[in-house]
Amino acid sequence: MSDVADPTVPLHGAALDRASAGKSPTLMRLRAASEFIVIPVLAVMAAFLLFSLFLLAIGKSPLTFLSLLWLGGFGTAFSWGNTLQRASPLILTALAVAVPAQLGLTVIGGEGALVLGGFAAAAIAVPFVGTGMPALIVMPLMIVFALAAGGLWVGLAGWLRYRRGVNETISSLLLSYIAIAIMNFFVEGPMRDLNQPMKASTLPIGTAYMVPAMPHLSVHWGFATGVVLALVLGVLMQRTTFGFAAKITGGNMRAAQAQGLPVGRLILTCALISGACAGLAGYFEVAAVQGRANASLAAGYGFTGILVSFLARHNPIAVVPVAILFGGLGAAGGIVQRRMGMPDATVLVLQGFIFVVLLASETLYGRFRIFQMGGSGGRA
Repeated sequence: MSDVADPTVPLHGAALDRASAGKSPTLMRLRAASEFIVIPVLAVMAAFLLFSLFLLAIGKSPLTFLSLLWLGGFGTAFSWGNTLQRASPLILTALAVAVPAQLGLTVIGGEGALVLGGFAAAAIAVPFVGTGMPALIVMPLMIVFALAAGGLWVGLAGWLRYRRGVNETISSLLLSYIAIAIMNFFVEGPMRDLNQPMKASTLPIGTAYMVPAMPHLSVHWGFATGVVLALVLGVLMQRTTFGFAAKITGGNMRAAQAQGLPVGRLILTCALISGACAGLAGYFEVAAVQGRANASLAAGYGFTGILVSFLARHNPIAVVPVAILFGGLGAAGGIVQRRMGMPDATVLVLQGFIFVVLLASETLYGRFRIFQMGGSGGRA
């Protein structure tokens, strides 16, 4: 019998060990992880191909759309500023999905936590307007209240999941709509600014408590905060015992319990971190963009963050470039509307195609030999 392995047969056990012998560990890790880059990229390309067919069906040019997409999202310094501004809440709301996903939980209540966090930040700031209270006191208070409101709201979904077995996807989504209703109740009622008859809003928080733009940039500090937080959470989930315990729990929750891991504490902690990230996004939307709490807080960033997290494979660090991509899609909506005579929500249709194709691509992981650790030669 020949000692040469058939390259068409997948390698297992000792054969895999022999095939891996002598190969660079770094190269092997890169090859094993490459599918997590290649497959999402191919999914985006396939989604755009389907979207191109949609454009052709309604008599529009895909090439024109693509050129306007580039121009509106990344083609100029102004476009980049607009893109990064939109990417800021997407990073934070995507982290709100990515962190509990390490435990196998699908939390999609970032929209509600964002709205509630933004409302809490505005509610604590408004009484101090005109009192001369230093921003160094009020702004940290706003951040704390935003973090607490968002964290406790999603934390409730985590508690329901562990203590009562309530599906976290359903509970977090329902809690999201309740949070929006709570914000609307106060904004349209007891806390409404009567000087804004056309749009229900709270009183403005005042320029003294607004977050400035970063030096030499037209982007507020929320973007830098999101990038730093993504790096911190990436290290937490990939390089610490907490992250290792979370991944073990996500792999098999019952086995984790049998091994004595504090599953309940892990679930609650990740849910609190999730909600705090989304609540922080709400703070920046109020303190850096809107200047007050109103219905504009429910702009769909929490729902787009779900797609960003899935496309990033729930990797906190990978969330940043994906959020920038989707920030560019959102920033290009206006120019697409003006130049092509299409609604600015057209980019939402493209996002929908991406999400559907991305879900379908989940079946492709682990199916291609080129990504296997044994390499393309597969010889013993």
